[in-house]
Amino acid sequence: MEDSSLRRFGVSMEGNLLWKFDNLIKQRGYENRSEAVRDLVRDALIQHSWEKDEQIVAGSILLFYDHHKRNLQEELTNTQHSMHDNIMATTHFHLDHSNCLELIIVKGKARDIQQLSNKLTSLKGVQYGKFTVAPVE
Repeated sequence: MEDSSLRRFGVSMEGNLLWKFDNLIKQRGYENRSEAVRDLVRDALIQHSWEKDEQIVAGSILLFYDHHKRNLQEELTNTQHSMHDNIMATTHFHLDHSNCLELIIVKGKARDIQQLSNKLTSLKGVQYGKFTVAPVE
């Protein structure tokens, strides 16, 4: 049963994170935090709905990480090799002495690509990961 009535709930976050969120809200033209949070939740639900899906998708996995983290490069490589059929290309950028940005272009079943993204972004040393996807079929 779908309930379309509005419900209130509280969210706690650090002051600095809230300040950044409020600035993002202004830049994107939201009238209030609730509108922005609703859009974030909708996006998360769409992303999540593909996790168990057989649908063929193409997309990208963006990773930002410190390449000095012990064993991280080896773990990234091993994880990618274990799912090489889903990886179409990778591009690696050296941002500074310690930080790297890697862009991985992927294609395959949505649930497989989501699993790959989850494995890569959860590795210790990966500071930020973003998975973007679009249906192919």
